[in-house]
Amino acid sequence: MATTVLPAVLSLSALAQIDPGVRSGSPGADGFIDGLDAQSVGAVQNGKERFQEVDGVADGLGPRFNADSCAACHAHPTVGGSSPPQNPLKAIATANGATNSLPSFITDDGPIREMRYISDGAVHALFVITGRDDALGCSIAQPDFDTQIKNGNISLRIPTPIFGLGLVENTPDQNLMADVAALSDQRQAMGIGGHFNYSGNDRTITRFGWKAQNKSLLMFAGEAYNVETGVTNELFPNKRDYDSTCQYNTLPEDGTDLTQAEASNSSSDVTLFAKFMQMTAPPRPANAETARGGQSDGLQAFNAAGCNLCHIQSHTTAPSNIAGLSKVTYSPFSDFQVHAMGQNLADQIPQGYAAGNEFRTAPLWGVGQRVFFLHDGRTADLLNAIKEHASDGSEANGSVQKFLGLSKHQQQAILNFLRNL
Repeated sequence: MATTVLPAVLSLSALAQIDPGVRSGSPGADGFIDGLDAQSVGAVQNGKERFQEVDGVADGLGPRFNADSCAACHAHPTVGGSSPPQNPLKAIATANGATNSLPSFITDDGPIREMRYISDGAVHALFVITGRDDALGCSIAQPDFDTQIKNGNISLRIPTPIFGLGLVENTPDQNLMADVAALSDQRQAMGIGGHFNYSGNDRTITRFGWKAQNKSLLMFAGEAYNVETGVTNELFPNKRDYDSTCQYNTLPEDGTDLTQAEASNSSSDVTLFAKFMQMTAPPRPANAETARGGQSDGLQAFNAAGCNLCHIQSHTTAPSNIAGLSKVTYSPFSDFQVHAMGQNLADQIPQGYAAGNEFRTAPLWGVGQRVFFLHDGRTADLLNAIKEHASDGSEANGSVQKFLGLSKHQQQAILNFLRNL
């Protein structure tokens, strides 16, 4: 592991390059994968619609929650993305008469954030249903944000985009391992280690979430439905708050309806969420040459800086009975490993085999239309995001040093290239 501390030349003024900013135009990810028949398209569209539904207490919202729909957080540049430019949480906090206040780390033009306590590693929901007109009798309180912040006990995360994840899910472990192994000599020379996170039961690679902590899209959906909105489901059937005055429904609140003949009507929300994520097309680069895998100036400079050693451009899926997922070579720009990112980015939250200073290599596809960067959304500037990769103990130090050694033209070419993805 590299432990080099980078020099003070990391200041943005010294770099003197400019993030072109969120690219305009139509969303680069607004459709489904190729090869779906009409019935499948209908089912996936149903999943997308449910993804956007706003839940009330009768639907399972709360007692503690972060948002009242999946699409509230996964909103930009279109449904399934990440945090939008204007934060919707202020309106959600007080919907239906709720008496929630906003923590200081939630602002109108800042990112949507999930809060974990470092002391236990768990998500502590921002809001409660107390005061809502559909939650009479419930009087639980929000977390004491100020005290937890004062005690340095809070770690924040922003939503990850869900575009193209069916391709990631259908990539064999051995393909991911081989793609990393092919770069092993170059990685070692740059001080890059990295390792996969694994399921504790079957020892297969987990790959979703900031620490690659989730095994499958179904698990990802079930956990988020319970943790983020409070809705119990067949994977997470228990309420997260035990106060009996805030329990209104039979459990689980989302499940398979065996009385319905049609699968699209009988399927649980989490099943349809997972299918929506599985069948959603990956982001399309704005630049046609990039889409074809061409060696643009930006991509060449990206590789020269060693960014490609973790942000591996392409992987290939396994055979599948779904044509759009079968033997597809796709370009997420990630190795799906977790890496030590140094003191600056460490959140002190271990998950599975990922330590408190380790994070999954963030896929870069779609980054051209992303507003906020890094796990906690601390910056909206790509250049600053590059800077933040460097600190004592970070495996990215060598690559950041190489970036600084490039010409101004090459540095700007990298930023332009990223904003075209």
